[in-house]
Amino acid sequence: MRIAGRHEAAEGVVELTLVPAETADGPFEAWEPGAHIDLVLPSGTVRQYSLCGPGERSDEYVVAVLREPDGRGGSAEVHDRLTEGSPLSIRGPRNHFRLAEADRYLFLAGGIGVTPILAMVRRAAAAGTPWTLIYGGRTRSSMAYTVELSELAASSGGEVQLVPQDELGHPDFAAAFARLPEGTAVYACGPEPMLQAAETLSETLLPAGTLHLERFGAKPVPDSERTDTSFEVELARSARTLTVPADRRLIDVVREVVPQVPFSCEEGYCGSCETAVLDGTPDHRDQVLTPEERDSNETMMICVGRCLSRKLVLDL
Repeated sequence: MRIAGRHEAAEGVVELTLVPAETADGPFEAWEPGAHIDLVLPSGTVRQYSLCGPGERSDEYVVAVLREPDGRGGSAEVHDRLTEGSPLSIRGPRNHFRLAEADRYLFLAGGIGVTPILAMVRRAAAAGTPWTLIYGGRTRSSMAYTVELSELAASSGGEVQLVPQDELGHPDFAAAFARLPEGTAVYACGPEPMLQAAETLSETLLPAGTLHLERFGAKPVPDSERTDTSFEVELARSARTLTVPADRRLIDVVREVVPQVPFSCEEGYCGSCETAVLDGTPDHRDQVLTPEERDSNETMMICVGRCLSRKLVLDL
């Protein structure tokens, strides 16, 4: 594909419009709000970004990327090396943050976490479902899509609360949760401190299953909760059985035999390395799978997951 458009969506945020290249087989795959794609950058680095353009269009994908000065370099490469007309490869889309039907919605966005939320707001507005968005950011100038969100609220009867931190401090999630009407689903995406605050409050203020989160960083886990032991992994399609030592990651051992296995975040929150489990009991350590999906043990994220049984059998 190629980059058909590039512009600044906010201070430090660049929006890219991607279209199929002339050699592409056809239009893009359809997607639902909450989906993201992997961008395969010129350096070979792979990073995932939420789709935030109009979902009904099959001729373009839109992503918005925040420059992360203290990041791992992917966002800087997007900002510094990708220009209009640049060729680019992608993987996906994938969706582990689907918008379920509800009587009404409360959306919580922090910074660049507004990107999947924007697509969800569009869907709710189009369906005529009541919605409220609480959107926090460092400064008003750094908050992308505020004009479009305000227009969506005006046209659909929704509500947008903009909370720039330098003007108003942090959003008051406790107050929002306390007056939440029955039947409201809550969707949140943003930096880890924001999500941890929402999770903590939801434990006492919201019915179980009300809050749905998408992380763009790994949830901290105390070292005291980690117990790594050696185990075997059988790669069914490769007809190989390998030993995963206690001090090595499953994905690193697997990639010695299957180097093309996809991966991106390497911290268990993007879903790129999701792999089918044919036998054995995974030790799920990701932030992607729901409790029901974990209980089924049908797939696992092999960048962080390990094994609770003697051996795992993977469809690789």
